[in-house]
Formats: sequence, structure tokens, C-alpha cells
Amino acid sequence: MTRYIDVADMQQLVMQHGAARMMAEMADCIREDFLRWEDFDKSPRTANHSANGVIELMPVSDDSLYAFKYVNGHPKNPLQGLTTVMAFGLLADVATGYPTLLSELTITTALRTAATSAVAAKALARPNSTVMALIGNGSQSEFQAIAFMTQLGIKELRVFDVDALATDKFVANMREFTDSGVVRIVRCASTAEAVRGADIVTTVTADKTNATILTADMIEPGMHLNAVGGDCPGKTELQADILNRAKLFLEYEPQTRVEGELQQMPADHPTHALWKVLAGSLVGRDDAEQVTLFDSVGFALEDLSALRYVHALSQELSIGSTVDLVPALQDPKDLFGCATAKARAANTAKAVRPLLRKVA
Repeated sequence: MTRYIDVADMQQLVMQHGAARMMAEMADCIREDFLRWEDFDKSPRTANHSANGVIELMPVSDDSLYAFKYVNGHPKNPLQGLTTVMAFGLLADVATGYPTLLSELTITTALRTAATSAVAAKALARPNSTVMALIGNGSQSEFQAIAFMTQLGIKELRVFDVDALATDKFVANMREFTDSGVVRIVRCASTAEAVRGADIVTTVTADKTNATILTADMIEPGMHLNAVGGDCPGKTELQADILNRAKLFLEYEPQTRVEGELQQMPADHPTHALWKVLAGSLVGRDDAEQVTLFDSVGFALEDLSALRYVHALSQELSIGSTVDLVPALQDPKDLFGCATAKARAANTAKAVRPLLRKVA
């Protein structure tokens, strides 16, 4: 039997355990797995691109767990009442190949993306950071905001989106935190206004285009840039001059070279592995004036971390169900017998019914 977590189950997990707590605990799982970076069999995700978006498969494994995620990115979907990004994923036992968890990953991906951003920022941003600019107030924005507030101590959010309704939605969803005085939200009229004076700048826009959301003249000494939106070929958010100025950190270079802000740069552009900073073998920020950049594209290892976390939490809280994703065979070699068992039983019952009527 395979444990199954659908959208309603994930909503129940978030409501019962809390989004902030889930992201903090998921961040711990991500950090743990990044510290075992060299134990994993890794590859860039496989992408199928179309005029309207992209569909991707993201696999990863170590010697005990295998995971994959199916995920899309279709920026025009909201015009049809559909979400831009949706996903599901699977966790399996490497020893047998049997799936142990089948789960929604749309909500979970938002949680794990924000958790990963927080992991990177803890390692790279100035430790006294209290102000974050949030450019793009769509589906990811609340998750990013809450993760940075609760895990890094952000006290002021300076927000901007070209869609004012998206910012309205964000402000409404954050009212619990603003009313209680946890954070102050400043609505800004432009990206330039939002980033002015920020310690951390998070960009999480959705358009599949080589956009220039941040320009080099907006960047101030000591900023940490959390570039989340540029995550596929032909989709960027930062002016190339920023990458020449910043110390650049990546998840998995073969993937980021193709999909991240790094796609704008020559093949010899210097990069640094985030996992090495977390492991203590590489210095993150060199000084308080340095600009650091986390070129976040989302990597499969983060999904494995999220899936194993969701699996454990769902068992702990007794949330979810099980599904027969794999046939249970009395004879492991008799798949045909399993496939026809119900048909044979139905035929037998059909043949017996007339006899029973005669007896009656």
C-alpha cells in the first residue's frame, strides 16, 4: 500500500501544524540532505517546452530513497482560472522500487521553495537583516514572506507587483501578521522604491520571458538577493551586470547554467555551491558590504527532502490515506492472474445466479 496525500490532506496538515512551523521543519530536512550532497545521484530536470509553458520531471535518489516530481510552469494559466504552477510527486524505496508515498506537491513546492530560500539566506545574508523587498506578490509571495519573518526575523516587507490585485491579495493574507505587529508591510509604487534600503531582495515573478526586474543601479552594498522567479530557459529577472557584481551561489550548477539567472553569463562565470557553504567548506559572505545572490531554480533534492518530511508528518498526525498503486500478487509471477481475477469472479457469480434461482 502506498500512502496518499491529496490537496485536502495537505490543507489539513497546514491548518493543523501551521505553515510557518512546516517551513521551518522542512528547512531542517533540506539542510540535512544538502549536508549529504555527495551521497545523492543527481541530474538536471527533464523539460518539455511549449509556446505557453513547460512541463518538467525532476528525479533524485540516494542508496535508500528515490523521489521524482512532475511540475509545470504556465504563466498564462490564471487567465483561464488555473494556477501557474502545479505538481505532484512520489517517494520510493530504493531496495525494492516500491512507492511509499504519492503526494500533491503544488502547495508543498511553495513551502519547500520558501524553506530553501530561508536556508540560503541564513547562510548568506547579513545576520542583522530586518527589511526585505518582495517583488512579485503572486502564489509564492506569502510563503516567502512568512519563512523570512519567522526564520530570519524580517520586520518590514516592502512589496510591489505590476498587478495591484496581487498585492491586495498578499496584504489581505498577511493581515494576521500585520495586525499583531509581527511585520510592517509597505506598498510601493515601483521595484526601485521597494528595494531601496532593503537588506534582502526576493524576486518571485512568473512571466516566461527574459525580464529585467532588478537593474544594477538598484543594488546597494550588503544586499542579499534571493532570485526565485527565473527557473527555466528564456526566463530571467536580473540584469546581467548584477551577476558580475554579486557573489553567486547555486543549488546544482548543470541545471542552473541552463535555467537560472546564470544562463545569461559565459560558461566560465564563477559560481559557488550552496551545499559547500552549509557544510562549512566554503565561505559564504566575505564581508558586510558584499552583495550575495542565491540563483534559485528549485532542485530535485529539495523535493526529496519535502516528500520525506510530508511522509513522516502525515503518519505522525494520522492524515492521509492509502492507495493500491501496485498490485498485490499472491504469486509474484502471475500478473495476468491478478489482472483477470475480478473478471473471473464476476463471470463465476453470473454463472451461479441461474443455478441459485432454480434451487430457490
